[in-house]
Amino acid sequence: MKLTSSQRVNRTARSSSNSSSCLAPSQPARQRCVATPAAAKEVTLLDYGAGNVRSVRNAIKKLGYTIKDVSKPSDITAADKLIFPGVGAFGQAMDVLQQRNYVKPLVDYIQSGKPFFGICLGLQLLFEGSTESGGREGLALIPGQVSQFDTSRGLPVPHIGWNTLEQLRASDLLAAAAPSDRVYFVHSYRAMPQEANADWVLSTTNYGEDFVSAVSKGAAMATQFHPEKSGALGLAILRGFLEPESDEARAAAAAANARQLAGLACPDGPERGLAKRVIACLDVRSNDSGDLVVTKGDQYDVREKEGERDVRNLGKPVELAARYFDEGADEVAFLNITGFRDCPLEDLPMLGVLQAASERVFVPLTVGGGIRGFSAQGRDYAALTVASEYFRSGADKVSIGSDAVLAAEEYYAAGCVTNGSTAIEQISEVYGKQAVVVSIDPRRVYVKDPSETKHTCVKASVPGLEGEAWCWWQCTVKGGREGRDIDAVQLAKAVEAMGAGEIMLNCIDNDGKGQVRALLLWSHCDWLLLLQPTGWWLRCRVCCGAFRVAQVACRLAVASVASPGVFCLCNCATAAAAAAARVLTWRWLMQYPRP
Repeated sequence: MKLTSSQRVNRTARSSSNSSSCLAPSQPARQRCVATPAAAKEVTLLDYGAGNVRSVRNAIKKLGYTIKDVSKPSDITAADKLIFPGVGAFGQAMDVLQQRNYVKPLVDYIQSGKPFFGICLGLQLLFEGSTESGGREGLALIPGQVSQFDTSRGLPVPHIGWNTLEQLRASDLLAAAAPSDRVYFVHSYRAMPQEANADWVLSTTNYGEDFVSAVSKGAAMATQFHPEKSGALGLAILRGFLEPESDEARAAAAAANARQLAGLACPDGPERGLAKRVIACLDVRSNDSGDLVVTKGDQYDVREKEGERDVRNLGKPVELAARYFDEGADEVAFLNITGFRDCPLEDLPMLGVLQAASERVFVPLTVGGGIRGFSAQGRDYAALTVASEYFRSGADKVSIGSDAVLAAEEYYAAGCVTNGSTAIEQISEVYGKQAVVVSIDPRRVYVKDPSETKHTCVKASVPGLEGEAWCWWQCTVKGGREGRDIDAVQLAKAVEAMGAGEIMLNCIDNDGKGQVRALLLWSHCDWLLLLQPTGWWLRCRVCCGAFRVAQVACRLAVASVASPGVFCLCNCATAAAAAAARVLTWRWLMQYPRP
């Protein structure tokens, strides 16, 4: 099978973006490198302190611009170009803008006709209001209300992943984006196109319904998607705001888009809509010399089988993350597999990894390990404080493991009532549920008959040692070292009620085994049967053993994952497999049609 146009564009463009400042994610005719006077190479950034703005900073710097931060209302008024990256909850963002007296200067600036670019929540705040946060007023520049996606349509919320744009007219902002190109979305609320805001709506995107994905009027522009997380195409879109093209170049881009639109009706034309994600998951820990390395375990044992039993070393985290990005990964996850032992805020090497990776990787970054509340030196630190530090260092999402299991136990002990004290609740309240991933590390517990246990059982895809035909999935903590009396279905339901947005699903039994058939049956027959009804975005972690096995495992895993809410997360099991599968994993996965 062949790669779709979008897959070729987004992946080949990343390599070229490292060697040239002229980003060309689509056709060569769209390459541009606009000369800009040195005095104009400054952008004012409205950072109100929520979420990962470091990625936006790095994207702006990569395009050759310096940044001036807004520290007082007059900085907004004095700006020549203003970028407003909004992350988190609508109400919290409006509270900050009002407390700092930014609302009137911001509205006046946009109405003055000077260049403005909003990102994600920075688009939503332009509307009259939102139902989020109990209902709040917005800046009221665009008619319409922002509301949550309609969950009755059967699609998981948040809308997370790479989706296409339906451009309604030509623009400088989206001149580099062809109809089949994809950009990265992560949001639970959306604005809807209507007659009253038709003069603003630049593009729509379909996720069960058409919602507003970009707006433009005069010099004011905004996107619901994250250009700073959309690879080379996203950087080109950001350049489209910073360096508007000539009328001739824009007309050429519009003509190219028209040709591609005409070809969409062909059976062999590029597919559109939400794509499966390919996520590089890097297990990170300190080796015996104290250096952070990427490692891989055999049933979570990451030490070599022979010799001095050193920690298995597959490479440096930042270098591997950058390489995976260049080779086509849609997302990169760093899992600090010994983070449960340490004081999270003193984990300076991991914070440094995030900061360095965000300068080279322009797709979403997830970090996990030790995301919890803790006490140190007589002070109590909330999980929100820990997560905030990771977000400031470059993370877009945090993955919570052991703490989620303990929180779920308390949730059921309290009669299925939340109290706002858990890490999941605290983080999702401020940053949104899309910022919270729960990592489930389950292992099979075999039973002869479901009546033997209170836990949800399924027919086992692989019989037990004594021929048991049934099993339930026991949740573990502390890196799989300790089992708890709670099953994965209970955990999934509990963390959903608390406000988590995604599940990262691991498999202790098959970790590092390269048992392709067992993995296929496990993910398809056991877990998908249990978790598909919950409507979760489910990531199946595929652990590949050897070069040939890596090919087959990836092919089978994608074939087995039929639900549109299910994605494949890939990791290499051995150093020998890493070098070979690093490229072929993506290539094999990309051959499969988009859902």
